[in-house]
Amino acid sequence: MKKITALATAVACFALFSAKAQTINGVRLSDIHADYVEIKGSGKLFSDKILISLEYGQIVTEFNDVVVKDDAGKRMEFNSTIDFINKFKNYGYELFQVYSEHGKDSSNAVYVMKRK
Repeated sequence: MKKITALATAVACFALFSAKAQTINGVRLSDIHADYVEIKGSGKLFSDKILISLEYGQIVTEFNDVVVKDDAGKRMEFNSTIDFINKFKNYGYELFQVYSEHGKDSSNAVYVMKRK
């Protein structure tokens, strides 16, 4: 029993050590207390991964201000927008609305999340 407890503790410590906090322009996602946020996904060139932009009412001067990053300031990549939305539920938000944003040659889904 002690071996299982020690192993579980070691695994938990490793998981916490390797977990990276997600930030938007230096603000941790856990520190965002907006009632609504907008989430958009954008594909990366020559990659199956996507970048997530998140807007909650912050001042935005360039695209880099809204991209989800890790603690080191490196852009985080996700499998899909839904992948990020499922993770973002852990911050106390739920999916409120989805609408389409039409661009020049395509349309993108925009997800609106509401604080529970």
